[in-house]
Amino acid sequence: MDDLKKIRKLLDEALTYERYDEGRDLARRGLKLARTKEVLYEIEYFRGEIALIEESFQEAIEHFDRAIRFNPKDSESYNDKALCLAELGLDEEAIKWFDRAIEIDPRYATLYHNKGWVLNETGRHEEAIRCFRKALELDPESVVANASIADSLVKLGDYEASSNFYQKALELLGGKVGKEKDK
Repeated sequence: MDDLKKIRKLLDEALTYERYDEGRDLARRGLKLARTKEVLYEIEYFRGEIALIEESFQEAIEHFDRAIRFNPKDSESYNDKALCLAELGLDEEAIKWFDRAIEIDPRYATLYHNKGWVLNETGRHEEAIRCFRKALELDPESVVANASIADSLVKLGDYEASSNFYQKALELLGGKVGKEKDK
């Protein structure tokens, strides 16, 4: 795996778990490396990531748009543009961008999870659950997909099923709920 892909993967993980300082450091490292390699879409992608972390969503969208122009197959730029649109309250527009990302990379679990997150936030819990299930099909060890299904099920009033998904998420994190830890 090349260095830029490795940084992207670590950055995605840091932001998923809200480790923003680590994410900012990784985005800056990625930007520096992209500049060294003179890869324009990567430069714009990492600039967009920095703006996203700083909650400058409109600026981030502009960088992601440029990244997409330089590399129309970069599903992560579509994804991150969609996240910014959602943060700006443009949920339907965000869903369209998630769909574009999924068309480009239908095997990338994060895209389904993030689309599901927006659907869940807009009250479309059944659709969200379908997205989260697809994310789990692609990445069965996804803590966030398990927790997100649980959240959707709570909102639908299915507390028993939700408990199972929360339990799975905690197990994946190494925690135990309602069980004595092994001695």
